[in-house]
Amino acid sequence: MQHTLNLKNPLVFFDLETTGTNIAKDRIVEWAFIKALPNGEIEKDVKKINPEMPIPIESSLVHGIYDEHVKDAPTFKSIAKNLVKFLEGCDLAGYNIVRFDVPVLVEEFLRVGVDFSVNNRKLVDAQKIFFMMEPRTLTAAYKFYCNKSLEDAHTAEADTVATLEVLNAQIHHYEGVEIKDKEGNSFVPVHNDVNKLHELVNDKIVDFAGRMVFNDKGQEVFNFGKFKGKPVEWVLEREHGYYDWMMKGDFALDTKRKLTEIKLRKFNKK
Repeated sequence: MQHTLNLKNPLVFFDLETTGTNIAKDRIVEWAFIKALPNGEIEKDVKKINPEMPIPIESSLVHGIYDEHVKDAPTFKSIAKNLVKFLEGCDLAGYNIVRFDVPVLVEEFLRVGVDFSVNNRKLVDAQKIFFMMEPRTLTAAYKFYCNKSLEDAHTAEADTVATLEVLNAQIHHYEGVEIKDKEGNSFVPVHNDVNKLHELVNDKIVDFAGRMVFNDKGQEVFNFGKFKGKPVEWVLEREHGYYDWMMKGDFALDTKRKLTEIKLRKFNKK
């Protein structure tokens, strides 16, 4: 495998699989570091890591790595110095690394007391280039799907007509196209059917402001503040003043309406 990148320093592309998405608490369970050398050659370091904590099942279902896969793997601490040597003098690259992979990596090094800094390294994030060059705007979608330039963009009529044309083109473009879900099962997501399109693009919402959301059990839970993640019914039953505080507070009317509906539903259950 060769590359054609114009490099002064080696550029290491990397991706981390972890126990979760909390940068401060979660740990690495697998890494892949691919070093692109200035001479066009490639070096790899790919291995499983024992995170020294249980891997939550939700994370295992995403990346396919379970506790038994890492129980005999080296810990980060035991090989951290070797990784520092592999990364010595290298710049770093990846997809969405600035917001997640780099912070997680730095946190792991700090946790085991091994000196590692990104201050003198260049960071290249392919996701940022993708979003910059392929903007997710109606004008860009109109050009991509309809191969037309959107005249009078941001006027209500032009935008609405363009959206109709884009959706029509999307259906023709994607209808019958199979993709795979997280478990690797193939399915066809796009159909020329409004009910199915609605199911495809709409997450279940409680209130439009997102102050309340559904949890994995289908319960409405608060999505902010000291009761974040707690079922709304549970909070209203135990903290009687919380409902009044929200109703008097600077919350959207839709949020207050939904909160009242939940409160009344709870009352009617009794």
